[in-house]
Amino acid sequence: MAGGLNWQREAATLHLTGELDSDTVGPLWRQRQQIMAGIKTLNLSGLSRVDTSGLALLIHLVAFSRRQNVEVELQGASDNLQTLTKLYNLPEDILPAFAG
Repeated sequence: MAGGLNWQREAATLHLTGELDSDTVGPLWRQRQQIMAGIKTLNLSGLSRVDTSGLALLIHLVAFSRRQNVEVELQGASDNLQTLTKLYNLPEDILPAFAG
């Protein structure tokens, strides 16, 4: 594992930093229920790398929030992550559009 994944809650925002990939998604996945409670924004600006496993986790976090009747906003996505979502041709109803 080249890097790690860290997260920090600040009010209703979850800040993700580091690498969101197949090596790092496990701990966040296992704690998703408690971590996502009350979260309305995922700030992705601190992510240096996201692979398809990380993208899948983001999709699941959004779906988890929607089941709790919360619409999550995604902020600060890198150009590479935005390109990855376009390559998979993900509709907005699966993953919301990225905010600036």
